Amino acid sequence: MSSASPVILILGAGPRIGSSVAKAFAAKGYKVALASRKKSEANDTANELHIQSDFADPNSVINAFSRVTASLGVPSVVVYNGAASTSNPPNDPFSLQLSDFSRDLNVNTVSPFVAAQQAASGFAQLPASSSKTFIYTGNALNTTIIPPLLALGVGKAATAHIIQSAAAAYKDRGYKFYYADQRKDDGKPVYSAIDGDAHAELFLELAEGKLQGPWQQTFVSGVGYKDFGAA
Repeated sequence: MSSASPVILILGAGPRIGSSVAKAFAAKGYKVALASRKKSEANDTANELHIQSDFADPNSVINAFSRVTASLGVPSVVVYNGAASTSNPPNDPFSLQLSDFSRDLNVNTVSPFVAAQQAASGFAQLPASSSKTFIYTGNALNTTIIPPLLALGVGKAATAHIIQSAAAAYKDRGYKFYYADQRKDDGKPVYSAIDGDAHAELFLELAEGKLQGPWQQTFVSGVGYKDFGAA
């Protein structure tokens, strides 16, 4: 089913970032598809699709795209907001179990790769006027080390590389790829003090932009994008 309204797919639609982004884009006339482990089809409406997904299985990403395209249309904005983090002792990172490391890598990198791949395939079907924007919710772990978070750091760093590569490779086709990373005013990580509304404001700005901007979107609540330079 095609859609006259633009479509956003939010993979990892939690109560903070996912909810805020959904509300902001819906207010702009987007139809919204939300995918997470807790979503239920019973909550579907004409303009909002709910898809139960577990991103430890990358095939669930393919299923989500198929469901969205069939029900709402090809998404012109895709947000990957899923994350998994198994902590390890700070002084013994290799005590992390392989099963935990592999599951977290699937959620933090493999499924985002599949999502970006699916998004690019869809972007090729959309008119030139469409947004064609992919945004990955990152953090400072692609540029710094937090000792208990080896698996999460590996995933964020690897996916940052994917985003940087995609931003360079596809910009001439009008596709935009971003790694979003909220920071404090001084450039330090916000850790758990995540501002969902600030993410939504930035994501709208990126979606409405016509050209690829800096792939690494370090931003501050109430300020927006801010270049903190190399770590």
